[in-house]
Amino acid sequence: MVILLVATTSDPASIGPASALLAMPGWHTGPSLQDAVSFVNKEVRLIKLDNFLVKEDYLDKRWEEATGELVDEIIFLSKHVASSNRPALTVHPIGILMNIRFIVVMYSTNSRGEVLFAGGKPGWAALPNPRIGPWLRLLRTIAESHKLTPEFEVTLEATHHGPLTNSPTMFVEIGSTEEYWRRQDAAQAIALLVWRGLGLGGGIAEGDWGRNGGSNKILFGIGGGHYAPRHMDIVIKDGVWVGHLLSGYSLLMEDPAFPGGEILAHLDHKSFKSWQRNAITTFLVEQNIKIGKPSDFS
Repeated sequence: MVILLVATTSDPASIGPASALLAMPGWHTGPSLQDAVSFVNKEVRLIKLDNFLVKEDYLDKRWEEATGELVDEIIFLSKHVASSNRPALTVHPIGILMNIRFIVVMYSTNSRGEVLFAGGKPGWAALPNPRIGPWLRLLRTIAESHKLTPEFEVTLEATHHGPLTNSPTMFVEIGSTEEYWRRQDAAQAIALLVWRGLGLGGGIAEGDWGRNGGSNKILFGIGGGHYAPRHMDIVIKDGVWVGHLLSGYSLLMEDPAFPGGEILAHLDHKSFKSWQRNAITTFLVEQNIKIGKPSDFS
């Protein structure tokens, strides 16, 4: 089983961290995927693409067909865009989970009024990569030690955009403008996150669900804004894992992302009207998903 680490030359916030990572020891040239080159370090396969990442559907399947290597997880390196233009380092799961009213508001349309999605498809979500929570905490530590904070905000984002995948997936991003996408100190921080997070330097990898040490509580965030501040208050605690983070819409989880784990939904109560909160609570009870208070994640 291999880990796909994916970058694109079309995005400075993607190729910058990838180049910084490749400057670290242990890499050698790997198999190609169509016209894309790859590099190998232990079980990690870093792929350099030229296209927009959100359009690279089923990259895991394509890699398996081209190389015969089974893909365990995918990590995309990408830029982050925000209307605030605030510098940020973010991690998040992916999927298109909005109802049609929110889709029309949040995504652009073409001249025929057709919604243009940022990859993925409506009603779909990738399995969340178990590294999201541990890597957020590690990224906070790295950003602080490299004096990127408080200039850069280190934060989660709610589940959004594509591409379509079959494997547990996450995005790691630098935001939010061209100036920050090209910042070498931010690129170095993300490279160090991957280096340490995957154990490439010889240390213990961060966020390996198979080595959870009995810490098996997964936060499934419902409600709040895109940056999920109330869920963040929980996730920054050691030992908390992160599933999907949904802003007012629901997720059908057909396959278990954390085998043997205890999933706890954490609701941002203040963001809902009483009837909305009751509807969500009823649904969660019907699905045998427990609702956790902040103290339940300690």
